[in-house]
Amino acid sequence: MRLLLVEDDDRVAAALSAVLAKHGFDVTHARSGEEALRALLPAQGPSYGCVLLDLGLPDQDGFEVCSRIRRRTSTPVIMVTARADVRSRIHGLNLGADDYVVKPYDTGELLARIHAVGRRPPLRPAESAAAPGPSGGAEAGAAERPPSGSVRLGPVDIELPTRRVMVSGEPIALTRKEFDLLALLAQRPGVVFRREQIISEVWRTSWEGTGRTLEVHVASLRSKLRMPSMIETVRGVGYRLVVPAA
Repeated sequence: MRLLLVEDDDRVAAALSAVLAKHGFDVTHARSGEEALRALLPAQGPSYGCVLLDLGLPDQDGFEVCSRIRRRTSTPVIMVTARADVRSRIHGLNLGADDYVVKPYDTGELLARIHAVGRRPPLRPAESAAAPGPSGGAEAGAAERPPSGSVRLGPVDIELPTRRVMVSGEPIALTRKEFDLLALLAQRPGVVFRREQIISEVWRTSWEGTGRTLEVHVASLRSKLRMPSMIETVRGVGYRLVVPAA
């Protein structure tokens, strides 16, 4: 995989590039936001499999860089930063970042996350097994499935083939992982999906540290859908989707 590392600290970049190269990655180093955006132009050569984006850049804030990247390409973006507060995490994901890793990080975890965002798992059929919750798995509402491959959940329309989501007719911009998370829960409305199962299905990993990422993605998804109660937390178990009234 070809990676674009956006990091203004040459020592940090050199150390990380060496580790990534040992694991078979072809790394290009950009020291500023503008340099990163130029590197992503189609004329600059083969496309990148992932962008590792620091937020503390000398010419502009990494959030702005992420927003500009997302306007011109669907290349996965992992924010790698010392900003650990939840608001920054949610803001980054709302701008289109696929993942958010806080410094200092474990190198093995970063490698796992790079591989995870580089994979686009196919949508699972509705018959995929889901864990029954404490309530016995009674569904909170039925999901309509038109022949087109879409799912209608009250005012929410999920177009599976095109990976588009509409709320009351208005398109909602979701990251790949947010869409995969929503599509998974929408398979069985009202049925509880265990945290471990969601992490396995959406992130294709059993990495324990992914649990925090799951929480941030759920918070971001609730915010974007503007219906916090649609994704219900089942304490100690996982999450389930509650169909809102149309």
